[in-house]
Amino acid sequence: MERAGIIDVVVIGAGHSGLAMSRVLSERGVEHVLLERSEVANSWRSERWDSLRLLTPNWLTRLPGYSYSGSEPDGFMSSAQLVEFLSNYAKWSAAPVITDTTVTRLVADGAGYRVSTNRGDWLCRAVVLATGGCSQPLVPRLAEGVPSRVQQLHARAYRNPEQLAPGRVLIVGGSATGVQLAREIQSSGRPVTLSVGEHVRMPRLYRGRDIQWWMLASGLLERRIEEEDDPERARRVPSPQLVGVPGLTLDLNALRSQGVEVVGRLVGIRDGRAQFSGSLQNVCMLADLKLNRLLGAFDDWLDRHGRSLGVAAAERFTPTVLDQAARLELDLSDEVCTVLWATGYRPDYSWLRVPVFDRRGQLKHDRGVSAAGGLYVLGLPYLRRRKSSFIHGAEDDARELGAHLCDFLGVARRAG
Repeated sequence: MERAGIIDVVVIGAGHSGLAMSRVLSERGVEHVLLERSEVANSWRSERWDSLRLLTPNWLTRLPGYSYSGSEPDGFMSSAQLVEFLSNYAKWSAAPVITDTTVTRLVADGAGYRVSTNRGDWLCRAVVLATGGCSQPLVPRLAEGVPSRVQQLHARAYRNPEQLAPGRVLIVGGSATGVQLAREIQSSGRPVTLSVGEHVRMPRLYRGRDIQWWMLASGLLERRIEEEDDPERARRVPSPQLVGVPGLTLDLNALRSQGVEVVGRLVGIRDGRAQFSGSLQNVCMLADLKLNRLLGAFDDWLDRHGRSLGVAAAERFTPTVLDQAARLELDLSDEVCTVLWATGYRPDYSWLRVPVFDRRGQLKHDRGVSAAGGLYVLGLPYLRRRKSSFIHGAEDDARELGAHLCDFLGVARRAG
């Protein structure tokens, strides 16, 4: 195999996190490359549904030295618009991206690492894994019990309702993806049953301002992972029930008013029948309670710091309204034509041959710094801050990890 090169740092992945790290390394004069399996922002090009919009407003879309400059700061970017934003950023920052390069193996090699790709090997002192947390779809094992006549697909493969068979759709997962797809598919004339477990209820607007304005202004997006009592649980909190439409709140009440049937968490499939948890009422009560706590925290912050901001009066939202007895079973063979899994993703490090995994096969790291010297990870949920996986959250994490990486390179050079 042809040798691709020897360099200080290899960054794997040219999404927003990889591009942010590249900019930080360039500012510090660190020689590096970004290896991208396809094109810049590949997942936004090929793994998103047609109508998707970001959950953060345009004014919050920024990367180191670069920010949104269009005419709709309060709008929400489509996938295509985000691809354009990231592509323009890569050109503006002169990021050294090598496209169509798939990493097949990463191993320790002497004082550094060998990164094997379909186009040759790279030797480097340090590696940044910026492939994100959404590489592989998560589909529960119980999917094996779905009757063969029923169409199944994960949200990553979904593009629009026209690819679905006519008839009822069971959507499993009630976080941001699940509620958005339920709204779209129900509007297409296909009846939807939405299976909901633990979820985060959140309005699009509160007291006249976008919810992300409140999250940013109050400091909640800056909250650091070390402040959490249970960091691992904090990293697993579901994405909030939001949709990228100005002023539109999309919660279970809104979906039920549209005709969507809401049932509990899918707990099993037996003899072609889906079985749902009976705890839906309690789950929704907890989500309502947490919502009111969040809004109360915003009100308290405003009383202390922002009385002159001129926002609207405090408000509270109608508690989640459910049927007296949500159904506990659904005959998939007779009543459902499609099961759509909105059950999330996991990172894919199948090519990583470095002993940095725990017994569950998850990458071990301390806020992005692995136990293997010179190996870093970036772009995972709540990596260092609550905003870590957001586009605008990449900069602070990249700067902190970039400083650590540069210190490591200095030590490694002196040792060499």
